[in-house]
Amino acid sequence: MSYAKALATAIGVPVIGVHHMEGHLFATALEHPEAVPPFTALLVSGGHTLLIDVEAWGSYRLLGATRDDAAGEAFDKVAKLLGLPYPGGRHVEALARDGDPKRFRFSRPMLNGGQRLGDADYYDVSFSGLKTAVLLAVRGSDDLDRDRPHIARGFHDAMVETLVAKTLRAARAHGRTRIVLGGGVACNRTLLAAMQEGAAAFGGEVFAPTPRLATDNAAMIGAAALFHLERGVRHDASLNAHASRPIPGLVDATAPRR
Repeated sequence: MSYAKALATAIGVPVIGVHHMEGHLFATALEHPEAVPPFTALLVSGGHTLLIDVEAWGSYRLLGATRDDAAGEAFDKVAKLLGLPYPGGRHVEALARDGDPKRFRFSRPMLNGGQRLGDADYYDVSFSGLKTAVLLAVRGSDDLDRDRPHIARGFHDAMVETLVAKTLRAARAHGRTRIVLGGGVACNRTLLAAMQEGAAAFGGEVFAPTPRLATDNAAMIGAAALFHLERGVRHDASLNAHASRPIPGLVDATAPRR
């Protein structure tokens, strides 16, 4: 941060602070020009799981979030339990392809047919219990080499089904026909295919970035910065980094619409 401010001063250009997760919102549009508001966004990474209704660039409504582990964090922890490399997402997905979906079936966390729009858990997700279920399955296995792909499949199916169901709920409720995925977990091809299949039922389209733009990158930050620059945003030497701060323009779903 200090380097950026000093460099901007030295060469006479503006410095603009960008929220990391807003960068992920812009990433997909760099490769898919149609991935523009209004849309439903699912941001899934190692540190975040956010479900956002994007009315326009800079105008975001937070619908749901994880109450504990982020999706990417759960992938990494499960990968460790299964003896897979870090980061774990692609390794769990690959192993799950060889698994029997009926061998281990884990509950879909915070997802049931009795939930209704307005319920506190209608859009939120929680993955700590799913992770614990995997831990118990690993500990209870008498032959982990045999069961490893089946446990991975059970976990992967539960994760994907939960994320897809929550996102489609949001798209339908807000009348969105575009769904945009962002963050490292957006690299998951199974998630993308399941989301596309579900969205097709109501004529929806799903857009996801390629791995080079799904994971953290400078291009997405530049795209978000350009949006703010064109609207006159400039920051001065008091700009600082913050570990936790809401995306600019983000409001809670319960806030009245403008």
